[in-house]
Amino acid sequence: MTAAEQVSVPDPVLREDRLDFTPTAESVSSSRRRTARLVREWGYPGLAGDAALLVSELATNALLHGAIRGRLFRVHLTLSAATLRMAVSDPRGERLPGLREAADDECYGRGLAIVARIADRWGTEPRTVGKTVFAELALRRGPDTPTGPREVRAGPSRS
Repeated sequence: MTAAEQVSVPDPVLREDRLDFTPTAESVSSSRRRTARLVREWGYPGLAGDAALLVSELATNALLHGAIRGRLFRVHLTLSAATLRMAVSDPRGERLPGLREAADDECYGRGLAIVARIADRWGTEPRTVGKTVFAELALRRGPDTPTGPREVRAGPSRS
């Protein structure tokens, strides 16, 4: 295998948290608060608000579109040297998220647009049962330094 053929190795995980939640509105609030607290504790208080908002939007989607009675959704946070990753897994793998334009009078439909605007990268991953929707924030500078505008975005294409 040549150097060009070698598979890239992801950054090692420095911090990690994983917790399952019941599919209720209170769980969305709890996951948002937990995310903000952990990101601050991990040394990135400047990213705590964005991370909490991303988890809130992903968890809300899991509640509204991915819930099955009696099944939990999971919030998984990982911190590497280059990335803070927020992932929410739910049991409904057949219901993949997609960006859409919400009408001005609609109450719902803006969550993934918010995720796409804030996250440096987002997308979905299949699971044996269900799916994971993730959002990542790049750690461009040291802790407590604002990251500035985000330019790199990826996610599912509009369909």
